[in-house]
Amino acid sequence: MAARKNAPQPKLADYQDRLRTAGLRSTSPRVAVLRELETATAPLSHADLVEALSEEGYDRVTIYRNLTDLTEAGLVVRADLGDHVWRFELKREEKSHQGTHPHFTCTDCGTVACLPAESVRITPAKGAPKAVSARSVDIQLRGLCDHCV
Repeated sequence: MAARKNAPQPKLADYQDRLRTAGLRSTSPRVAVLRELETATAPLSHADLVEALSEEGYDRVTIYRNLTDLTEAGLVVRADLGDHVWRFELKREEKSHQGTHPHFTCTDCGTVACLPAESVRITPAKGAPKAVSARSVDIQLRGLCDHCV
């Protein structure tokens, strides 16, 4: 799991403030989940987070409950990218991660990547659901990644 380069890493107080502003208690498992999602370059599954945080002593259930709480509080976004596995990512303010954005999933190795919103253009047409024109849709592209081609 690669960290975002040149991005300043938030401090403990930043995570605590973010949690409290969202109406949640600041607990060490919540901070750990936020920290892990902050450095992720792609959405992470529950299993990815369990693996990453197992050395810190957090069990599967604790991580799952915190992901649920963080999602309900609006700090984390949850998506099923077509493989019936929920993946989670931090809701970000920067332009490339505002709101919903497209994801690319490799059909061979399963790698998931976030794509810039500008990489996919949606043009609503007559007869298309209103969600398309409101951009209230998930865009998921599938194919072979550069590594698997």
